[in-house]
Amino acid sequence: MKFGPVPPRDAEAAVLAHSMAVPGGRLRKGKILRAEDVAALEAAGLTEVIVARLEPGDVGEDEAATRLAVALLGEDPQATGLAPTKATTGRVNLISQVRGVVDLSRDAINAINAIDPMITVATVPQWQRMGQGGMVATIKIIAYAVPENALQRACDAARGAMRMRPAVLNAAALVQTAIGDEDGEKGHRALHGRLKALGVSLGEKQVVPHEVGALARAISAATGDVLFILTGSATSDIRDVAPEALCQAGGRVVHFGMPVDPGNLLFLGDLAGRPVIGLPGCARSPALNGADWVMERILCGVPVGPAEIAAMGVGGLLKDIPQRGRMRDA
Repeated sequence: MKFGPVPPRDAEAAVLAHSMAVPGGRLRKGKILRAEDVAALEAAGLTEVIVARLEPGDVGEDEAATRLAVALLGEDPQATGLAPTKATTGRVNLISQVRGVVDLSRDAINAINAIDPMITVATVPQWQRMGQGGMVATIKIIAYAVPENALQRACDAARGAMRMRPAVLNAAALVQTAIGDEDGEKGHRALHGRLKALGVSLGEKQVVPHEVGALARAISAATGDVLFILTGSATSDIRDVAPEALCQAGGRVVHFGMPVDPGNLLFLGDLAGRPVIGLPGCARSPALNGADWVMERILCGVPVGPAEIAAMGVGGLLKDIPQRGRMRDA
């Protein structure tokens, strides 16, 4: 691509690099100049104008952005739950068509961005929860054109690198324990809001005494694709009330604790093939906590186990929640 100043008479069919005021209006940057545009530039008294002119082997910005978007969505774009916008000024956005979490290849995105600094892809974080209509990625060709060989390498690296994972578990149950006169409304309301964002239903509120036997019976009777437990007193050991009740009900604890704060006291379990999530007390607040990262992935069919939880520490220092009662710096 050639870039630089030329007399207006030599600018026809080139791309205008900067917006210019002309008699009767304004010519916008990125416009491919026609004969009448050249006449307008001359009428404005300009002796030179900065343009870009594509050379053999170059691909224009909009075509390049479109081709890269197509490559990112792979052979079956509809199955990804993503849709590209129309290219404009070298930009295409990828928009979520479903509610779910983003599944992308970090290695592929890094490889694309390392090929040519004029070819860029920016995304939300891996496993970010998105609503329908949310922007998951933006593809931007910075220059007015890029070399065909660089674009092809980027497309090869991008093949099928991004998709949405919608919820595959559609119904949840929550069992809460209470100490004193706690009615469980706050916890039920907070979880309902989280599940609604993914289109998952939540059963009726259920509160039992904070005792192993009572909780075990409630766990055994609970229905739904996934079970949540929220106790009136924080679970502070793998032998505490909630984990013990899950085992007494015939389930098992897969993992206890996580390197995310707030959210350290989460535990993950299984009951006859159904996932069980022991929520930390901070889940009564709608603010982001570690339980969100675990539950969103599990609801969307993304495997989560001890290794995945252990890997959440980097970036796991979240905004503190005053409702916890004991702040970090206290």
